[in-house]
Formats: sequence, structure tokens, C-alpha cells
Amino acid sequence: MKGLSVVIVGGGAGLGALIGEMAVAEGAAALGIIDINAEAAEAALAPARSKGLPCVSATADIRNGPDAHAAFEAVAAQLGRVDTLVNSAAIFPRKPLLEITDADWDASNAVNVKGTYHMMVAAVRHMQAQERKDEVRGRIVNITSVDAFKAHPQNAHYAATKAAVVSLTRSFAHEVAPEGILVNSVAPAGMATEKAKQLGFLGELAKASPLGRGGTPREIAEWVLMTGGPKNTYMTGENVIVSGGYIYA
Repeated sequence: MKGLSVVIVGGGAGLGALIGEMAVAEGAAALGIIDINAEAAEAALAPARSKGLPCVSATADIRNGPDAHAAFEAVAAQLGRVDTLVNSAAIFPRKPLLEITDADWDASNAVNVKGTYHMMVAAVRHMQAQERKDEVRGRIVNITSVDAFKAHPQNAHYAATKAAVVSLTRSFAHEVAPEGILVNSVAPAGMATEKAKQLGFLGELAKASPLGRGGTPREIAEWVLMTGGPKNTYMTGENVIVSGGYIYA
């Protein structure tokens, strides 16, 4: 990530915060965090602050277009340039198929699909106006999931949103490629996070994986940084599955 200005949506905690920390460790020039939790967003800037890098946080409810765009524009204005946007914000509801309500659908779509869309639009508009670096004006990486491709119990609405983000990724990639903006997604299987341990599905995942375990957040973040980093100058519209062989594509 050397020399790049990176903005992470949902970067206040979990995978998003780790991606920010690793981006700084790999030489990012600046870091922006957009999150609904203001305190978490500020705390996630600590690695950048410790190195004296330009950094800024913004609070946003990305379900709302104007709010999402205002937050991105405020961060971009302070950083001056956004080379990489990572969309990590999402909710992961669990509910039996026949019990999913309209409210459940609306909540999942509002954050996982609409929110991602709003942030992608804001990033593209900003990136269109900036100069290219090595033929690239900017990179967008969306976090999807293997659930977009493989059915699991009690998360039909979540899986549908992640399939939608895969489709959005391809649509954006196709339209903005001529402008030097690369758009890709990374689809992890279950990660060994505290929340995943509480939900209790890691054991079954480990049994089904040729590697015999779930991935770590760091292993997923490495691929996000690869896809959103300066070494990627040609790949766009792709969904990188990082599942330890849990599924093949």
C-alpha cells in the first residue's frame, strides 16, 4: 500500500480496522475511516497517528445517500486524494428462512447493498477527477462472502445481499474501467472472529474445509490489500474467493 491514501468504510472495528492497521504497516501515505461509531472510528486511526500520517475519521449512516456522500467528501477533502476505498461495513443477521420479515430484508439491503452502492458512487466521482498513478486513478474493494455462492441455514437475506454486491462490483468495474478505476471484491468464508465463535458455525466450516480450519482476519485482509494496492494495475470486475478450499470457483 506504499504511497496510497486509503479510506475504509466500516473501519472502526473488526476486519475493517485490521485492514487500516495493515495498510499503514505496509506504507500507506494517509488513512481515512468512515464508521457509524464515532469513537471507534477515531480509535482506529491510532496506527496512522503513531506514524504521523495524515488521517481523518467521519461518522456516517451509509444507508442514507446524502449522509454517505457528505462523509466521503469530508474525508477526501482533508486527505486531498483517495487512492483506495474499502467497503467493509455490513450487518450479518441470522434467521430461519420462513421467519424473515420485510423489516429484516430492508435492514440487510439498506446497509449491505445500498450503503455499499452509495460509497462506491462517492468514490468514483472523486476518483474521476484525480490524476492517474501507473495508469490507475483509483481502486475500490468490496467485502462480499462465500455465502453469495453457497447456501447456509438461517442467512438467506444476508447471502442475497452479498450476491448483490458481487453484481454491483461487476457493473461498476465495467463502466469505470476506461477511466482507470479498478473495482473488485474479496469473498471470505467464515473467519475465526469472536462473533463467529459465538455463533457456533466454525466447527462445521472447519470440517468442510480441506485445510481443516476457518481463515483468520489477517489472511483475508492480505487479499484486500493486494487487490486494493499498487501491485494491482490490471485486475477489475473480479471476486476473489478466500475460503481455504471451502468452495472452488
